[in-house]
Amino acid sequence: MDSSLFTTQNMKNLKNEKSHVLITLFPGQCQINPCLQFSKQLINLGIGVTLTTSLSAFSKIKKLSSVEGLSFAPFSDGYDEKFQLSSVDEFHLFYSSVGLVAKKTNVPSTLFWIQPATVFYVYYYRFTDYSDYFKSCDAKDKIIELPGLLPSINWAAKLIKRQIEMLNCEENPRVLVNTFDALEFDTLKILKHVTMVGIGPSIPSVFLDADTFRADMIEISSKNHMDLLNSKDKGTVIYIAFDSYSEISSQLMEEIGHGLLKCGRPFLWAIREGQEKDKMEDKLSCKDELVKQGKIVSWCSQVQVLKHPFVGCFLTHCGWNSTLESIASEVPIVACLLWNNQVCSAKLIQDIWKNGVRDNVSEGSVVKRDEFNRCITIVMRGDKEGEEMPIE
Repeated sequence: MDSSLFTTQNMKNLKNEKSHVLITLFPGQCQINPCLQFSKQLINLGIGVTLTTSLSAFSKIKKLSSVEGLSFAPFSDGYDEKFQLSSVDEFHLFYSSVGLVAKKTNVPSTLFWIQPATVFYVYYYRFTDYSDYFKSCDAKDKIIELPGLLPSINWAAKLIKRQIEMLNCEENPRVLVNTFDALEFDTLKILKHVTMVGIGPSIPSVFLDADTFRADMIEISSKNHMDLLNSKDKGTVIYIAFDSYSEISSQLMEEIGHGLLKCGRPFLWAIREGQEKDKMEDKLSCKDELVKQGKIVSWCSQVQVLKHPFVGCFLTHCGWNSTLESIASEVPIVACLLWNNQVCSAKLIQDIWKNGVRDNVSEGSVVKRDEFNRCITIVMRGDKEGEEMPIE
């Protein structure tokens, strides 16, 4: 992976030479839109782009805008009919080999990291300088101090050791990161052996202009949720949505539902169908009360919702795309974590950027309804704790 290609000067040379870039991405919703936006940036520089991923992903995309200079080349990965979450490890093994193929064919390549630079930094030390320390640490709640990083971040690392090893085989490795200097300036500069280059935010450009270039792998149920938003006062609606993969437990849904009832504010809650196409909201004991207070939909356009001036709070799992979109929309966050990089995102949101709060988990690893009520109240009323959350 000769990532020295991706310097400012060489990007200009690519434009002059009418070069072409192939972007290979993991077949997931969280990957598609950052890669599409990155493709758009390259096209604006006069560089042709081909975007490739599995047929299983392309077949799920509901609508894909046509852009001059961008072509698509899906391939079969053995799961053409349906992507299976049980095959995640197999997929990562397959996609981590892309750099090796490029190297063997003498095609310059680099890694586009779509999570925070902070997460890459933690992963990098996990598999290099601090690898022995991590191996000897078997406590899940162990606090690990890394240079330049706040010592209270807890995290889980998996799947990218191969990428780190490949980067360390290069003379001057670079990683393109979906972030920007104003957001993670110190972290982008902290690694000695890898140059992290912030090229973000790679979010749907409707957050920045009127362009709606994006793709969705989940059908938007309807647009009548906009009626709810339009009927309320500015900054009064709570928006609740989790990622496109995880299925939250019935217990967590129940606590969120009762937390919403306690706070008494209007809300829009996106709850995806279950694996058996069942409506998960039907399992809520308080559903009848909830629908009098707000609206539950199976999926909606997060772009439209977060851009709406009447939304005043985003209760989210803190996936990086959702975090960036919330920052771009100036909507404060209530962080309800599910896994992986979300721990770092929540840490940054509450303690560094101060544009939201993280809920506290009770015994049994469940967030209680009173805690949801507390966090929403802080974010939306500007209580003493919430006043420390400037949105800039």
